Amino acid sequence: MDETIVHNPENNNSECERLDKWLNFACIFKTRSQATKACDERKVKVNNEVAKPAKMIKAGDIVTIKHKDGRYINFTVSALTHKNVSAKDARNLYIKEEPELSEEARELLTLYYKSVKRLKPRYKGRPTKKERRKMENIKSGSILSDYDNPEDD
Repeated sequence: MDETIVHNPENNNSECERLDKWLNFACIFKTRSQATKACDERKVKVNNEVAKPAKMIKAGDIVTIKHKDGRYINFTVSALTHKNVSAKDARNLYIKEEPELSEEARELLTLYYKSVKRLKPRYKGRPTKKERRKMENIKSGSILSDYDNPEDD
């Protein structure tokens, strides 16, 4: 094992690592940007609280990740590292726990996520000029103005 892996869970204050970096180093996500995106989409929790990518984690923390099919996987942080390690050594950075769901619970989760998917906004951030004009038209009550200028699409 490499000397960059820190195994001291008692020394909580001095040994911390960013969540997105640790998820990448532990080979849970292939790239750091994927880990950051999962955190931004609120799919990652640390100690049962939604975490941002810059959240500092330490040994002993519980990281929970939600998959697309509704499964939750808990990772207990057992060690930290400050650089990439091999996949074999990365398995020593966490203890994986995957709770089992009944078939009925899985069906309910899939139905719930399908219904919630429609409510999520399509884009993150500031609307484009075209989208802003459509919103202004809807608010002002002149919805038919979109049909007046078909060249805008």
